[in-house]
Amino acid sequence: MSTGRAGQVDGWLRRALPGRCAFCLAALPGEAPWCAACFAGLPWNLPACDGCGEPQPPAQAGLRCGRCLRRPPAFDRARVPLRYAAEVAGLVQRFKFDASPRAGSLLLELLTTRLSADAGAWPEALVAVPLHPRRARERGFDQALWLSRRLARRLGCPLVRAQRLRDTPSQRGLGRGERRRNLRAAFFVPATLPGRVALVDDVVTTGATLEALALACRRAGAREVEAWAVARTPLHDR
Repeated sequence: MSTGRAGQVDGWLRRALPGRCAFCLAALPGEAPWCAACFAGLPWNLPACDGCGEPQPPAQAGLRCGRCLRRPPAFDRARVPLRYAAEVAGLVQRFKFDASPRAGSLLLELLTTRLSADAGAWPEALVAVPLHPRRARERGFDQALWLSRRLARRLGCPLVRAQRLRDTPSQRGLGRGERRRNLRAAFFVPATLPGRVALVDDVVTTGATLEALALACRRAGAREVEAWAVARTPLHDR
């Protein structure tokens, strides 16, 4: 579906279904875009590794995963509230490939709902994971930038634009090490960053993209870097 057509459909849905849950279409008593049952039933990423956001078994709650203990990522912490599954996967696909503002708005609401007050006040700047200009022109939509602009306005902090220097090959089918090599020196931040920054993306798969961007941010002056994304792809789905 084209960007214009997707926007028309989303506008029609907002007008046609006011006060309805975005997932089950049940009537809503309040202003939240979802009902309590659907919200509770979403694939929450709990528990998750505090370092990389990787889903963890219940016994590992509150602990860092073995991979982070062996080789800590370049970012200090990951905040990824959902798993890329079920309704969330459908929202991400409509947002990313159909440029659906309705899906994007829901994903942004889900992310901010799970950001604690101290997390929201923490970053001095946000940095969106950038697309290469050629890919952005082909797709006509940059989902990480869309999320980052709106999140920066909500948090009242600046958005810094990073640059993707190389149009790296697709990451599909690559292992963690291969993805890191694929993204080596792929990003550049053309500004001096403040001490605390949060990177923003829609989905984390292995974390290699965020790792490469975090290294670029540290070269640009950031001392503390967090990685924020809406969803994390479970290991068995990669």
